[in-house]
Amino acid sequence: MNKRAEIAASIPLWIDGKPTPATSKRTGPVYNPATGQVIRQVGMANAADVDMAVKAAQAAFPAWRDASILRRARVMQRFLALLQENHKALARLVTEEHGKTLPDAMGSVQRGIEVVEFACGVPHLLKGEYSENVGTGVDTHTVRQAVGVCAGITPFNFPAMVPMWMFPVSIACGNTFILKVSEKVPSAVMRMAELLKDAGLPDGVFNIVHGDKEAVDAILDHPGIAAVSFVGSTPIAKHIYATCAKNGKRVQALGGAKNHAVVLPDADIEFAADALIGAGYGSAGERCMAISAVVAVGAAADPLVALLEKKAKAIKIGPGEADGMDMGPLITREHRDKVAGYIDAGIKEGAKLVVDGRGYKVAGRDEGFFLGTTLFDNVTPKMKVYQDEIFGPVLIVLRADTLEEAIAMVNANPYANGTAIFTESGGAARRFENEIQVGMVGINVPIPVPVAFYSFGGWKNSLFGDLHVHGIEGIKFYTRTKVVTTRWPHQDTPAPGFHMPTLG
Repeated sequence: MNKRAEIAASIPLWIDGKPTPATSKRTGPVYNPATGQVIRQVGMANAADVDMAVKAAQAAFPAWRDASILRRARVMQRFLALLQENHKALARLVTEEHGKTLPDAMGSVQRGIEVVEFACGVPHLLKGEYSENVGTGVDTHTVRQAVGVCAGITPFNFPAMVPMWMFPVSIACGNTFILKVSEKVPSAVMRMAELLKDAGLPDGVFNIVHGDKEAVDAILDHPGIAAVSFVGSTPIAKHIYATCAKNGKRVQALGGAKNHAVVLPDADIEFAADALIGAGYGSAGERCMAISAVVAVGAAADPLVALLEKKAKAIKIGPGEADGMDMGPLITREHRDKVAGYIDAGIKEGAKLVVDGRGYKVAGRDEGFFLGTTLFDNVTPKMKVYQDEIFGPVLIVLRADTLEEAIAMVNANPYANGTAIFTESGGAARRFENEIQVGMVGINVPIPVPVAFYSFGGWKNSLFGDLHVHGIEGIKFYTRTKVVTTRWPHQDTPAPGFHMPTLG
């Protein structure tokens, strides 16, 4: 077995510009969800490994912080070109370890690449402000400076895209970075580390530690890490936010979601149904921006449910790498069984089961983690299938009599990540976007994920922290503002006295 094959079968950490074995000697299995087979083992970092990564990042920080903005931007430009060359190869790694279809993986990698494109504009994005003569002979300007060693903790569902929401912006701003990607999907980011090195990034600026709670806790508690970005479930987001705040770190922690789509009677029902099928079942529902709850208003309900049933049953489910598949498996056997348990719960609570995905089998893939599409109608807000983030191919329909009732239903939910409305009424759409208490809103757009030069983030229990990821808010998160007030006195200028100076 050659060296590259050995690395592929056993995934190390990436510290100080090179593959580094985990000192803990612990490993975790990496599955191909379509086959149910273990395809790799990944090294699990402990506190000593995290400390090693922090020391490498600290050593690299002064020189990288002091590198010219143009040099940092050119590294990002070369990285961008390498990502574009390796786009499909990265997507194949995502499909192999996550299970999503190859076209879906290609799309997610592309959205990550767009953040790198945004980061290439860092010379403009880091411009400060300047005011001349704020007082007599006194000028004031601001500068944005790097924070230091930053860390990112990312989920399994987007192995390439979510990490690229974080580290390109952070690194372009002059920080060094430690990434703790989900141990279920380690290979895509390891390949990106190689591409960053090929792009000319100095050793130690980007580091990767794999692992579980032990690695996460070591990141949260390490005094050498100044800022932490997180995407994952709400309970973990709350813990990370509280722990980082207690330890004096800046933190952005993006939590869970229960995204609603409101469908009005005047909507193009066929268009809405097609959009909801993709938004609800794409990536097997394992998206923080998936539409999992449909609020059908008035006369829209019956024809919409009939179309959703027809289209849900027609979805092609199979291995993500196979041609023509609409949906792949779930990430693990345990998660598939958990989602199936929610279907059981929905039936017990009285929801109408329209399409049942339990027991779905794919020919030749009996050990794969597959679950069919599931559709519930007549769900109420008191049911568990409504209250919990299921994170699987389960779409539920609630019914409302009016737009006002639908808005109140969405606003009463503790999650507030994304939402959408389907209507041909500009007045209804304007009212919806104005009154809805959700961070990202789509008007006839089912998954309103902002482009890279806008920021991504929800409200309420979907975000803990003040700033969202990527876009201008990402630049703000990964920099600190310094205000400089300047006077160049002549010899006859009186020195400041003991009183509070005023600028007159």
